[in-house]
Amino acid sequence: MSFDLLVHEAWPAYEQRRHDGWVLRYAGGVTKRANSVLALERPADLNGAIEAAEAFYRERGQRCVFSVGTEAVPGLDEELEARGYELVDPTVVMAAGALAPIPGLPEVRIEDRPWPGWLKTWWAVDGRYGSGLEAAERICTGVPAWYGAYEEDGVALAVGRAVPQGDMVGIYCMATLPEARRRGLARAVLQALVRHADAESAYLVTTAPNLAAQALYRGEGFEVAGRYHYRVR
Repeated sequence: MSFDLLVHEAWPAYEQRRHDGWVLRYAGGVTKRANSVLALERPADLNGAIEAAEAFYRERGQRCVFSVGTEAVPGLDEELEARGYELVDPTVVMAAGALAPIPGLPEVRIEDRPWPGWLKTWWAVDGRYGSGLEAAERICTGVPAWYGAYEEDGVALAVGRAVPQGDMVGIYCMATLPEARRRGLARAVLQALVRHADAESAYLVTTAPNLAAQALYRGEGFEVAGRYHYRVR
């Protein structure tokens, strides 16, 4: 199972160029995941491949970013470090089998497209990219997915996104408004999305420093199954 590829497929850049076995990804600069090099194959010319990647992002006015996971080209991380690339955003991949059902959870709305209230809440929590909501929505809707939200009085207080990928479902965009936290709403959204997907297993990603989120997911049966980080220059 390749979590690097699963994440790549579930969060698709709308511009992708292949070069010597690598995928150069661009999506308006919104999220490193969709604006970074996926380097899983060993290129014939490592130096040439890095220079091609740097030129690709320079043409788009972006810093060059590499996603470096457990399946990245051996030695790539060390080579990038030697070239002055900074390590940022260490991330953990967590996976689980079938989740144990929890009775009494509040009802969650699930649609196959993000609606304005869903987008507003997600972006209010995770909108680190200023005016990039349009690009972010384009990324989200680049593959089939389900969108879940717990709503009160028409306001989405907690949201999440589920991407079906064979017998597995990827969970993304988990976000809860600050005033609605510690009410179990994220758990309700997570459980509802996984049940709706009816998959044999699920995975999600969260930043390594976010221990509170990891504790929540461990409580649902998720365990660390992989890691990746970015190199940026």
